[in-house]
Amino acid sequence: MKKTLVLLSAALLAVGSLAGGALAAETLKVGVQAPITGSYANEGQGIDNGVKLLAEQINAAGGVMGRQIEVITCDDQGTAMAAAICAKDLVNKGVSMVIGSYTSTCAEAAQKTYFNAGVLQTSDGTADSLTEKGYWTFLRNSFPNSAEAEFVANYLVNVKKYQRIVVLSDFSTYADGLANATEAAIKKLGGNVVSRDKIKADSQNFTPVLTNIKSKNPDAIFSAGYYSDGGLLRAQQVALGIKADFYGGDANDNPDFVKLAGSAAEGAFIINVPEPAALPYDIAKSFIADYQKKYGEMPPSIWGLMNIDGMRAIIHAMEQNKSFDTKKAADYLQNLKEPLPGITGPIAFAKDGNRKGGAYVVKKIQADGSYFNEYVQ
Repeated sequence: MKKTLVLLSAALLAVGSLAGGALAAETLKVGVQAPITGSYANEGQGIDNGVKLLAEQINAAGGVMGRQIEVITCDDQGTAMAAAICAKDLVNKGVSMVIGSYTSTCAEAAQKTYFNAGVLQTSDGTADSLTEKGYWTFLRNSFPNSAEAEFVANYLVNVKKYQRIVVLSDFSTYADGLANATEAAIKKLGGNVVSRDKIKADSQNFTPVLTNIKSKNPDAIFSAGYYSDGGLLRAQQVALGIKADFYGGDANDNPDFVKLAGSAAEGAFIINVPEPAALPYDIAKSFIADYQKKYGEMPPSIWGLMNIDGMRAIIHAMEQNKSFDTKKAADYLQNLKEPLPGITGPIAFAKDGNRKGGAYVVKKIQADGSYFNEYVQ
């Protein structure tokens, strides 16, 4: 009996030791849902790299309330079906928050799963529908389509005074929503939309649509789609002799737009929020320098950095609350008295999860592929 009690005590001590070790090793699991492969891989990899860099920096400083951050990445390939699968996978792996995705379509496909699980999701998706469902779990780290649409309409109609405007998009949630909002805003200001056209994303040959556009004799084309199509659209527009000024919406703001457009990129315009390098924030300069040092290149665009700001905001809320409770974190962020300093500017959220504020810039592409800020508001 004595021997049995000794063995039992030893076993209990071993189990206790293992449990204590498991408790000590508990991590804060952060999911990344992004297009690591596919048409938008450049942006998805930028988001993943940024999250891992921030996690590395926070872990080196002691973690979040004693917990090390564990990053779990799921490739949604830029498709709704893969995004829905990613959401279930990340929830099953016990993440507290998910950073992403890059596209509104993928963010929307995953939203309900995260909401049902109480997992916070912060995305740069700009479709207005993302914040219209009442999901407290969703925090938009960019600015909605409606804000960009109003800026674009004012610029095209009141600043440039174009008389014949074409609005173009693909069929995605983001692009279609931005194009529709822009068309409505242009008409509200008394502008003239001579054609509202759509392309099939990734089809590469846009000659039929552009030929129809050419017949409308436009003086401006606003393309609300993604850079992977935008660069080719610009190249084919120039090849067809369409003289209209080309404006790409925010998702065209990627180095690959210039690569795809080639020499035709010169003279095209991109509309987006100001890039961090142009903003007077020390935190932006510091993080970009660290990113360049680690990965040997600049972040692909501002979108990955906006996702980093979303992650920073959630972690800040948890630390202020001294709790990993996601509902408390969301409530904290939606009731901020003062905006948080961010890489992409001040961060504050409305009750519906929309990011407050937002400035925009019109950038003209130069012959060497660099941007010149033509108009800032």
